[in-house]
Amino acid sequence: MKIYSKTGDKGTTGLIGGERRRKDDLLFEAIGTVDELNSFIGAARTEVDGPGDSLQIIQNTLFDLGSSLADPKSLIAFDCAEVIADLEASIDQMTAELPELRNFILPGGSNQSARLHVARSVCRRAERCVIRLELSYDEPVVFLNRLSDWLFVAARYANLKADAKDILWNKR
Repeated sequence: MKIYSKTGDKGTTGLIGGERRRKDDLLFEAIGTVDELNSFIGAARTEVDGPGDSLQIIQNTLFDLGSSLADPKSLIAFDCAEVIADLEASIDQMTAELPELRNFILPGGSNQSARLHVARSVCRRAERCVIRLELSYDEPVVFLNRLSDWLFVAARYANLKADAKDILWNKR
């Protein structure tokens, strides 16, 4: 199988089902940002400290989301209620071990924490893109919102496990 098809050489690409749209279409912006997020999470998985097992489940769910967005007729099939519940339980579990947060923090600390913070900021962008699609179905936005919360807490947790301190923001 060839990796190139030449069908996108004129600035369009296809959705599942054959519909073609411009590559700068908002839908492809959302799909591409979800894919970018998945790549950053993959980079975070290369680190040995922190919540690596959960990251693979998240990556699979992000791939499901991207596939669902590429096939608008099947978006209702994107069902991640269980993953959302697992993210919430994981947030609660990690938060119970973390010191109380009384200040804003800067992204950084351990390598994995820094990577998770990058993923969190890309996740927020993906959420904004999906919101602009004005879908009639809320679960993709709920998932991305909860995932960005999870990534924030996971970044702090990665610092805790690596004996790295959260970097406090100091107003200048």
